[in-house]
Amino acid sequence: MPLDTATTGNRTLNLDALRTFVAICETGSFRSAASRVHRSPSAISLQIAKLEEVLDARLLQRDARRVLLTEQGETLLGYARQLLAVSAEAMAAVNGSVLSGVIRLAAPHDLGVSLVPRLLQRLADAHPGLVVDVRLDTTGVIQRLFEDGAVNLALFNDAGAPSVKVETLFSEPLKWLMRSGGRAVEQVPLPLAVAEMGCAWRDSALEALQAQGRAYRVSYSSDTSMGQVAALRADLAIAALPGSLAGKDLVEVPVTYGLPPLPHTQICLASDGSELAGAFVSLVVPDLRASASGLPFEPFVIRG
Repeated sequence: MPLDTATTGNRTLNLDALRTFVAICETGSFRSAASRVHRSPSAISLQIAKLEEVLDARLLQRDARRVLLTEQGETLLGYARQLLAVSAEAMAAVNGSVLSGVIRLAAPHDLGVSLVPRLLQRLADAHPGLVVDVRLDTTGVIQRLFEDGAVNLALFNDAGAPSVKVETLFSEPLKWLMRSGGRAVEQVPLPLAVAEMGCAWRDSALEALQAQGRAYRVSYSSDTSMGQVAALRADLAIAALPGSLAGKDLVEVPVTYGLPPLPHTQICLASDGSELAGAFVSLVVPDLRASASGLPFEPFVIRG
């Protein structure tokens, strides 16, 4: 319930608390948010408690597994981002250190949907004068664009040794996944759901099956992992995907089916070392390291 206007005259919103609140919403947990704002989890819990006291409203609902925004929290989030953006713009204008120009970023479709928007919001808040030109493509194309100097930054998934110098931000194993109780895995040749040519996960799956001499056919192709997941849920195929996508309706293929092992997949970032690219790297890499687990391969979810 909103505060009565007669009681709010001497109360103001603390920007540090709003920054912490936004960090929790964007990283999905108090622990990751604490890393972003360089405070302890207990300290940011206290910040949120004081913010809720000032607003006389519950902003977050927490249980053992996740953190969810309340209706009042969703309302505040938009205003918090606006206030932080105005603050950053004012600081930059007064200090005469406004960065401007165009950063060219290449990323795969999955990260373009799930991770890149959050990073661009962070960049816009800190450097409103920057324009980011984003291109979405396959890992192979992204690396070639970076090698040719067509982009300043390359953010991509890879399951082998990248062809360019990178910083590895996150790693997890690829797994053979199928629908729980599905029968597609029993078909011969083995039906696969894969991404388009040039995808590191596709290459890893096909190379592993070819090395084993296993007969397979591509029965479904999509430019995003969510398209592959849809095929698995319909029991049209199995797929090589990050293990974090396994859940109630998707499970790892039992070892009794004898499928070959798969490598790890990494999220990598390559930078050309320019000033504008450096601004992006210094701002978002700590966040990526803190919150990448579980987020890059699926739509944004607030997690505990």
